[in-house]
Amino acid sequence: MFEKMRKTGLSPTLVTYNVMLDVYGKMGRSWNKILGLLDEMRSNGLEFDEFTCSTVISACGREGLLDEARKFFARLKSEGYVAGTFTYNSLLQVFGKAGIYSEALSILKEMEKNNCPPDLVTYNELVAAYVRAGFHEEGADFIDTMIRKGIMPNAITYTTVINAYGKAGKEDKALSFFRQMKESGCVPNVCTYNAILGMLGKKSRLEEMIDMLCDMRSNGCAPNSVTWNTMLAMCGNKGMHKYVNRVFREMKSCGFEPNRDTFNALIGAYGRCGSQIDVVKMYEEMIKAGFTPCVTTYNALLNALARRGDWEAAESVILDMKSKGFKPNETSYSLMLNCYAKGGNGRGIEKIEEEIYNGHIFPSWILLRTLVLANFKRRALMGMERAFQEFCKHGYKPDLVLFNSMLSIFAKNKMYDRAHEMLRLIRESGLQPDLVTYNSLMDMYARGGECWKGEEILKGIQKSGGKPDLVSYNTVIKGFCRQGLMQEAIRTLSEMTISGIRPCIVTYNTFVAGYSGKGMFSEVEEVISYMIQHDCRPNELTYKIVVDGYCKGKKYKEAMDFVSNITEMDKSFDDQSLRRLTFRIREHMEL
Repeated sequence: MFEKMRKTGLSPTLVTYNVMLDVYGKMGRSWNKILGLLDEMRSNGLEFDEFTCSTVISACGREGLLDEARKFFARLKSEGYVAGTFTYNSLLQVFGKAGIYSEALSILKEMEKNNCPPDLVTYNELVAAYVRAGFHEEGADFIDTMIRKGIMPNAITYTTVINAYGKAGKEDKALSFFRQMKESGCVPNVCTYNAILGMLGKKSRLEEMIDMLCDMRSNGCAPNSVTWNTMLAMCGNKGMHKYVNRVFREMKSCGFEPNRDTFNALIGAYGRCGSQIDVVKMYEEMIKAGFTPCVTTYNALLNALARRGDWEAAESVILDMKSKGFKPNETSYSLMLNCYAKGGNGRGIEKIEEEIYNGHIFPSWILLRTLVLANFKRRALMGMERAFQEFCKHGYKPDLVLFNSMLSIFAKNKMYDRAHEMLRLIRESGLQPDLVTYNSLMDMYARGGECWKGEEILKGIQKSGGKPDLVSYNTVIKGFCRQGLMQEAIRTLSEMTISGIRPCIVTYNTFVAGYSGKGMFSEVEEVISYMIQHDCRPNELTYKIVVDGYCKGKKYKEAMDFVSNITEMDKSFDDQSLRRLTFRIREHMEL
């Protein structure tokens, strides 16, 4: 219509251009067309209004074009344009979506300096910017600021905070804000309920999910397709594909026809269930139903592939995505990092690292966080350190998972000062060390020969009312066994069983290593016999530890005799493993 209008000789007005800018912005992948229209408007002597500016900036936000938004706004100001609240809010949304809270805050200061009053939308965008950068408490604090300034938070404000706490694993805090929201007279909307249902679903708090659905209905808030899609997305755990089918059928029986979001949720749910056949089937059904894939679709496919570590197939999805004009977003790259980490492709992780550090991919909170964790999975100390430094350099707030990962890698590399620095930073950040933190510290002491310090931490957990787990006890046992303090290790094992925790193969192998190291092979055989009697079958590593113990003392004949007698003790042990053990002894003899 627009082209036909121009061909007939009619001159588009400012309103016409604004409508076309909005159309291109919502279409996506149309930045060059938007720039063309803006040049055309300038050449026709039309002055941009608030709608023009906010529409163009919003288009940048949809596509993640941060630099383009900055340049456009800078040019506007250089041409003498005085931005209003509407334009500033659009700019806030761009940086809020990317989690760049520092730039969002500077926009607020500029607004106040130019006597442009912030409104409800302004504060909502600021809250979103802070929580996306990991500053949940600071984002929530804006609610008090708003109330003091006479601006009442609305459902969007509360939902943003609730959603952020839910994603951070702070469900009780989120539910507390939900109660505060209702007490303040702010009526939860369907988005609020959907956020809470999603949060509860991730933690499998099914009874509370049902209570929330009842609360939703009693307040006259009808479930929408997003509610059903959320239910589908949340029930995608291993082996739950039949449950996914059931929810999908119930959704259709209630009159909700699947839309593109439903198909995306189904692809994601089946991917988490590990049902690759259903993933492909849903993708094909989606195309058959007339829906074209979007970035979310591609990300759902990437998620399914990341769980399997199938990075080759994932790279094909990224190529297909780009060939169809879609720009991978932070989620896409995060999933690729997870896929490379799971598939053991270190070079793949390094390629994305290079693009981030060279400025080709924006280093968002979620992307740098994923980069730290992907490097942790492959035990890449240097990669972790650099990613963590970049994370902090951008002003992002690390969560406990990140701190624990850094502490763990330092502990494994015997970098005691750095590990203690992480413990200090955890406390300075207002976080509380958890069992994972303490287990990493115990592991550090066990590796460093300071077994008593490890036990001291174990006792400290118990005194503070905490409950050590199997890893905690195994780590302390390992510390004692490495120092040859077998009686102390047995005492710890006794305390462990009294507390109701059963030993596992790792526990027994640790004792086998301890006794083998001391040349106490009769005790080794007692441990192995005990394992078999108590339905904990020794594995190849168990026997390998014993063989290495004999060979270390140059007792090669005894090692051969031990291997020959394995099948008498353990009839389930296979011939191939026996051959490998025999070959290992011969290797030791040749050294």
